[in-house]
Amino acid sequence: MVDAMEHRTTDTEMSDLTATPPPPPRVPDDNSNVRELLTLARQLTNQGKPSQALQAVVMAMRTKGGDQAVFHSLNRARELYLKRLQENTAVNQLASLFAECAIAEAQPLQAEQTPLNVGASSPSAEPDVHVNSILAETGRTQIVLDAFSDGSSFICLQCGGLVSNHRKDEHYAHWCGKL
Repeated sequence: MVDAMEHRTTDTEMSDLTATPPPPPRVPDDNSNVRELLTLARQLTNQGKPSQALQAVVMAMRTKGGDQAVFHSLNRARELYLKRLQENTAVNQLASLFAECAIAEAQPLQAEQTPLNVGASSPSAEPDVHVNSILAETGRTQIVLDAFSDGSSFICLQCGGLVSNHRKDEHYAHWCGKL
């Protein structure tokens, strides 16, 4: 009898154990979701997928602060972008101005007329490069300014042409029409 009684107890205990539901699966909180989304965004950025990375960031912002947070953040990003764009435009205009000054300084000065060279013009006296160059004639003066300002090219003082520093000797030997 004792054995039967023990057997019933264990059956009762077992039925109690089976009747108790297992704990619910752990639901991650918002902070861990946000962390995962931002980690995903970094991975996508490293993989060269900026649009998908932006979508992950927007989802993270929406999880944490709703649509209002997304709107606020994207509006702020747009304002910063426009401000930087305006600053870059101002910097580019200033760089162009400096390049124009450098080109003007590189242009030969008109030779003074002396009794020995009356009626003769100096071979180095040329009109403004902006008027004389093919690039300027086709509306691409900025190319001349950029090439001169970055040091990759020079303005030939003889013909006023824009010449690559690597082709200087060839230019003077074969192409410069004023030599």
